[in-house]
Amino acid sequence: MNKNIVLIGLMGSGKSTIGKCLAEKTSMEFFDTDELIIQKAGKPISKIFEDAGEPFFRDLESEAIEEVSKKQNAVISTGGGAVLRDENMENLKKSGILFFLQASPETLYERVKDDKSRPLLRGDDPAGILRRILIARTPFYEQANFNINTENSTVEQVCEEILRLYYGHSN
Repeated sequence: MNKNIVLIGLMGSGKSTIGKCLAEKTSMEFFDTDELIIQKAGKPISKIFEDAGEPFFRDLESEAIEEVSKKQNAVISTGGGAVLRDENMENLKKSGILFFLQASPETLYERVKDDKSRPLLRGDDPAGILRRILIARTPFYEQANFNINTENSTVEQVCEEILRLYYGHSN
């Protein structure tokens, strides 16, 4: 059984884009936990936050992670906050090799600043909010098997690096 490739990191780190690239290159099935939540809830994440709050969203996220962690030979892109619950990390680690996609807060902000669907970035200082979230979550992200800096790399380069590490690790 091949382990799953699991991508963790903050919003803007490239999890969805890189996940699709990896799935294409490996012929593995691709799962984006945020997309699974949107499908199940029938509404965007920003609306889930608005209607039911972050704790309810995190419950849906844990359900989605538990479900996809049972898959084999898959590429899984998680939401940025998925690492906050121990149960999520345990489920992901059981069936997968985790890759922390990282970039500076400035780069992450540049990548997401025009995306109005990000509920955690609403406020007067979204760049500052992003920086604080990154500082708070970094210890969780660093539980990954591998850290991949996406700062000055193309999607293609990041995919190649992940595959090199993945195949080296799973043999």
